[in-house]
Amino acid sequence: MRPTKLTTCLLAATCLLVTSLADARMYRYKDDNGQMVISNTVPQEASTRGYEILNSQGRVVDRVDPAPTEEELQQRAEEERRQQEAAEQRERDKALLRRYRHPDDAVRALHRKIDELEGLNQLKQGNISVIESQLDSEQSKAADLERSGRDIPESTLDKIDRLEQQIRELEAEINAQNREMEKIRESYVEDIERLEVITEQDRTLPLDPDAARESR
Repeated sequence: MRPTKLTTCLLAATCLLVTSLADARMYRYKDDNGQMVISNTVPQEASTRGYEILNSQGRVVDRVDPAPTEEELQQRAEEERRQQEAAEQRERDKALLRRYRHPDDAVRALHRKIDELEGLNQLKQGNISVIESQLDSEQSKAADLERSGRDIPESTLDKIDRLEQQIRELEAEINAQNREMEKIRESYVEDIERLEVITEQDRTLPLDPDAARESR
């Protein structure tokens, strides 16, 4: 028999209903009073506590975890920060080991750097001594002129001012370099101490270059 139009429509509707029932999803969650509820929707306030998704046979097919608490979020952020710091420390350690194989290698590098900077300071101090000698000469000439009642030439006064300014600038450079030297020393000491940890070897050389020279 040829199916009628009505029969065809009924069959289609039946198939659609069966498919809808097979695909039906229910949700199981706890309400505000802690009671278990099964529904075809999940209220917003209940969704944050987590829920289960059931199929048409009432079996659990998926679970949605509760939203993390503020404390849990802080713990996660703290753990991520620790992991990031650990990763950065590993990279710094790798770079350090590429430069030095033993803490004494870093100590020797520190000695060379300090010797270099101290040599520059000594050079500048020698320049100051030369300029101070020139300044004493110019100031003596100016004093002799004053005692004799004569005017001090403008060129002499300018030269005195210029020499004094040069001394101040060199002294400022020495002071700045001393501060930089201390920062460098602290940085090297930090590297040396870290090398002792990651290589499991202690330094055998003194940190002070003068003490190292005396021990030779």
